[in-house]
Amino acid sequence: MKINENIYPYNAEARKLPVHLTGIGGSEYQYHIIRNEGYHWHQILYSAGGSGILKYDNTAIVINEGDFFFLPAGYPHEYYTENNEWDVRWVAFDGYACAHILSQLSMTAPVIISPQNGSPLPKLYSKMFTVLKTDRAYCDFSCSGYIYAYILEFHKLMDTKANKQRNDRSRLLAPVLDYIDENYRNDFPLTVLAELAGVTPQHLCRVFKDSMNMRPNEYLTQRRLQEAKRLLQRNELSVSEIAARSGFSDAGYFSTVFRKHEGVSPIEYKKHIGIR
Repeated sequence: MKINENIYPYNAEARKLPVHLTGIGGSEYQYHIIRNEGYHWHQILYSAGGSGILKYDNTAIVINEGDFFFLPAGYPHEYYTENNEWDVRWVAFDGYACAHILSQLSMTAPVIISPQNGSPLPKLYSKMFTVLKTDRAYCDFSCSGYIYAYILEFHKLMDTKANKQRNDRSRLLAPVLDYIDENYRNDFPLTVLAELAGVTPQHLCRVFKDSMNMRPNEYLTQRRLQEAKRLLQRNELSVSEIAARSGFSDAGYFSTVFRKHEGVSPIEYKKHIGIR
């Protein structure tokens, strides 16, 4: 079914909702769009037939049939087709909670997805289009729910790729984390960890930071402190013995690091947990 119509619903009460539909439409002959200051609403567009070019941030990306792409409000962009026909369907949305929701979903910059067959997005689009024509009294409120579901489904398809990236990172880091957990008492260079992961030290640091929100040496320190806190619960061990068994070079350095991370000295920590 071809859609060559644009609808811009307006309901003052619906505009008070956290998310609401501001426009929906499509054209089988998509014309050249240039928005140097972006669009005033957030948009998710669907390439229902043909292909085009999307430009933003000095990059040009081919949009194929079946692709969806998200454009945040106020984000400069351009899109067009090099052929005579490009069937593009679009939805636009806004709302007082939009910025927060999109930030939480990591949708703050343009995103292109290529979903497999069976995506619910086209059906949700059709529901919005149909309800706007058949339920004039309550359509704006119904579409608020549909557009929220539309955003979440888009993010789910986004997150499929993100999950793959996370899984790849987890597999890369698994032998590194195992090695640190087993050898935290010893000092070893970053190159040993990089060799275990099969990457360069620089790449390992980037992946580690992205996945763990800390560098390998910071994780090593955390692992040593974890062991130190366990040993501090044993009354028979001195601070010097605990430092050595935890992998710290000397008691003075251990105490300095412990206070920096825990806010108290090892002795004060012992007292806090009731060990004298």
